Amino acid sequence: MNGYIFHGGKVLDVDNGTLRDGLEVHVEGDRIVRVSSEKLDTAGVERIDLKGRTLMPGLIDAHVHVIATLVDLAKNAELPSSLIALRSREIMHEMLMRGFTTVRDLAGADLGLKLAVEEGLIDGPRLVICGKALSQTVGHCDYRARNDKRQLHPASLGALGRIADGVDEVRRATRDEIKGGADFIKIMANGGVSSPNDPIHVLQYSRDEIRVIVEEAENYGLYVAAHTYSDASIRRAVECGVKSLEHCNLITLETAKFAAEAGAIACPTLAAYEGLALDGAAFGLSADSQAKIETVRTGGLESLRLMKEAGLPMGFGTDLLGQLHKYQSMEFEIRAKVLTAHDILYSASRVSSRLCMMENQIGVISEGAYADFVVVNGNPLEDVTILSRPEKNLAAIVRGGKFYKNTLAA
Repeated sequence: MNGYIFHGGKVLDVDNGTLRDGLEVHVEGDRIVRVSSEKLDTAGVERIDLKGRTLMPGLIDAHVHVIATLVDLAKNAELPSSLIALRSREIMHEMLMRGFTTVRDLAGADLGLKLAVEEGLIDGPRLVICGKALSQTVGHCDYRARNDKRQLHPASLGALGRIADGVDEVRRATRDEIKGGADFIKIMANGGVSSPNDPIHVLQYSRDEIRVIVEEAENYGLYVAAHTYSDASIRRAVECGVKSLEHCNLITLETAKFAAEAGAIACPTLAAYEGLALDGAAFGLSADSQAKIETVRTGGLESLRLMKEAGLPMGFGTDLLGQLHKYQSMEFEIRAKVLTAHDILYSASRVSSRLCMMENQIGVISEGAYADFVVVNGNPLEDVTILSRPEKNLAAIVRGGKFYKNTLAA
């Protein structure tokens, strides 16, 4: 057989927010070679009848942590790298089974995991990585207690980040992550929930340090993503040249407009706070960290409204840890409280493909793009929350032209 042709269903046009009837999609190898409104009679090609279902681009989660096998990130960093790798394999497989054919890892995953997916050793989404996140001492990746004087060792696969202080050190760390295969650079620019000694309002890294990291990334044709909640931190990051703004729960309308004008992209991650609120304590989240959750959780839905009003593009992220990865698809239900189905689908395809630096290669059904699809039982434009129940509503999952789930015959 020389590929296959999907026919007999509706094809989601994520740009226009419509379902198109009568299209046939021809796949050869890992690419889409033709999209036609006429019947394709190609010798030796299997025809697959969608029977009225919806063919849409594979989903993209632009903020995950595939090596976060525990909610307790300090303990996660102490585990053997071999154990982390094997656990990550299962985490990535489950992400793929939820319909996510590409994920952008926002700290921790290394080139080895990326290559393992590409070589077929792991049945998971294609992986876009930043390597280790850069954090200052007593920053969001410094999980040491105040009386702990040990040096942190980023060589552990289970560590999300590395400590780098001062202009020269952050410059060297940025170059080191690029050498290790980073597709972009991640910094911790604000306090966070899971780290022990940095309240949410704390600004992290000096302007000079951030600008040097941005300079080194841009010299290599890459960009910088920043962990940032507070309005002051977001504005400061944008002023220093950061392009990807992670979380943004406490953003104001004025700063959202400023970020949009600067060409930045936000990546909200609301499922993370719901998951932590539901189960975080049971899986080792400290009392101090639990207290931080409500600060960012309550601002989450309002931030979506403000960023949409400001015209700030939003990627689709979840930021779940350890035992909470199971809540990944809940992000659709949360966003549906504020955003339209088209907004959410566009976020999980077109906008997130830009964050992955794979625009027009993923997140779209068009000639030349990767053959990354999900086949949906239903119309996600009418009810996007059907994607929150993938085991029931995804009839097929295809990444790079290969079926990883296929119940179409049934």
